[in-house]
Amino acid sequence: MDSKEVLLLKKALERQKKARQQAEHILEEKSKELYDVTHHLQETNSKLENLLSEKTSELDGVFINIIDPYVVMDLKFNVINMNTSAKEFLGYDHSRESLNLAKIVHPDFIAYTAQSFKSLIEVGTLKNYRAKIFTKDNSVKWILINSSLIYNTERKPIAAQGIVRDITHEMEIKQLLSEQKKQLDIIVENSPLGIVLTDEGKIVKTNATFAHLLGYTEAELKQLHVKDISAPEDTDDSQNLIRKMNNGEVDKFSIIKRYYKKAGGFLLAKTLVSSVKDEKGKVEYQVALIEDITKEREAEERLKTEREKYSSIIANMNLGLIEVDNHDIIQLVNHSFCKMSGFEEEELVGKKASDILKLKDKTIIDAKRDLRMSGESDSYEVEVLNKKGEVLHWLISGAPRYDHTKSVVGSIGIHLDITNQKLLEIQKEKLLKDLEKSNDGLKEYAHIVSHDLKSPLRSISALSSWLLEDYHDKLDENGKFNLQQIQEKIEGMDRLIDGILKYSSITDATLDNSLVDLNEVINEIREIIYVPDHVNIVMMNQLPKIKVDKTKIQQLFQNLLSNAVVNIERQEGLVEISSIENNSHWEFSIKDNGVGIPKEYHEKIFKIFQSIGHDERSTGIGLSIVKKIIDLYQGQIWLESEVGQGTTFHFTIKK
Repeated sequence: MDSKEVLLLKKALERQKKARQQAEHILEEKSKELYDVTHHLQETNSKLENLLSEKTSELDGVFINIIDPYVVMDLKFNVINMNTSAKEFLGYDHSRESLNLAKIVHPDFIAYTAQSFKSLIEVGTLKNYRAKIFTKDNSVKWILINSSLIYNTERKPIAAQGIVRDITHEMEIKQLLSEQKKQLDIIVENSPLGIVLTDEGKIVKTNATFAHLLGYTEAELKQLHVKDISAPEDTDDSQNLIRKMNNGEVDKFSIIKRYYKKAGGFLLAKTLVSSVKDEKGKVEYQVALIEDITKEREAEERLKTEREKYSSIIANMNLGLIEVDNHDIIQLVNHSFCKMSGFEEEELVGKKASDILKLKDKTIIDAKRDLRMSGESDSYEVEVLNKKGEVLHWLISGAPRYDHTKSVVGSIGIHLDITNQKLLEIQKEKLLKDLEKSNDGLKEYAHIVSHDLKSPLRSISALSSWLLEDYHDKLDENGKFNLQQIQEKIEGMDRLIDGILKYSSITDATLDNSLVDLNEVINEIREIIYVPDHVNIVMMNQLPKIKVDKTKIQQLFQNLLSNAVVNIERQEGLVEISSIENNSHWEFSIKDNGVGIPKEYHEKIFKIFQSIGHDERSTGIGLSIVKKIIDLYQGQIWLESEVGQGTTFHFTIKK
């Protein structure tokens, strides 16, 4: 925008201001209005008579000097003419469309408008008419109108004219102030603090909280002076401070004083008094905020008593306690800490902890101090030398120590002597290492023994086979039977040795976990084991994929399925495999319709070398291997069985 445009705008603004002042004078000062607009009204009346008969618009020249919205209407509210400002404000153009002003009045102001129009007809003028209207774009506007009647030559009213002022913003501010006042009143009335307004000690106004605190009504309090409800011993201090406030020495002050309740007793309160001054700086009122601290003081007294009690407990507890500042200077120790460290209290307090207490890892002190400064607590173990030079193991629980401003001023540590426990842990670790070596030795021994046992077994098996072949014609049936028995016993012994090797090799260290599809595992087992023609293995649902050692899980299912298929004597044997998913485990079931297992064997069969009856083909190791694998996966195994009806094995594998 160039300087010429700015100058034009300034001139236009100046003209607008002058025209506004002229319009306000016309409408607010009737005598001056008659004097200033007589000439305009005569011209207007003359032209209106023609206008009302000819329905033409010839009044534009009258409005040239009026900047505010200016409207002329007939006595039925129909607009006869309006200036440009009125057109822009209302959004209507009377030259293009008819406009009845009564129709744009807000419904809430229709009755008020009718009453105001009646007053206009009776008096001839109407000042400060306030109402809400709708503009053409449906915006709601607040307006202020000052208006007068227009007469014909016979002094009969034929129309009305008025200047319209948009006061929407003013009304919004007024409404906002009203709402804020209501909110302030609500805050004052619902404040948890008592609020009192006084004039030279005389109570002028109080809120409900203060009245409730003392048990008076607000009307009763207004009849009292502050000293009437104040404890005598507090009155002098309060009066001195009020005197200083009136002299301008202080604008506000805080005091703790007691107020007497109506029903007896007193209220201990923290009182903050502020002055309210007039434009000359003279104190007109005092506003006091009263906070009930009766319970707070009672709590402080209880806390003091508790602090004394716990100080005695701390001093005599079995755990060592030490407090240090941010520079590691010892502030406090209890008796147990002195006993643990071997030092006397006077040898510790005021000294630097790291200089007195010799830690094996000296860097830990600085690291823990940094943690405390950041507000963190933790527990840790240290090796420390006591006064005698003995190595001790302490478990320390450390926490930051705060002052009343919540700033870290040091740390506090609770010390537990775990030297005996630590020695036991060291012994335990040594025993575990020894046991691990022993287990490794046993595994190696098992492999050696199995090799040494299998070698003569293979020789015996070969010799018995040769005898049977070479002397087949010379041996009687009893001799042949005995040689066959030898072969069967050798095979049983071989199976037993293999079972022992498998059992001894099942450990956490041997697990190679991966995602295994159990459906594929079952299909592979079907191809490996002997399944009689009359037995059918059925999967009742799609089995899951689980993360396990494939060899171990195949061995588990194979042992259970082998036991199931060989113990079915019915013409149609059935083995059913199913699974369900629990929150933390998979649960599997293998059900058969075989001979069943007697109740007394339900626990025994999972122990090594335990089998049912006198079946010489059983080594008594198969189910113990199953249980050991399940134990590795933090699961359980159990069974349900009825002799002659069948058996169901249930087992779980952790996800």
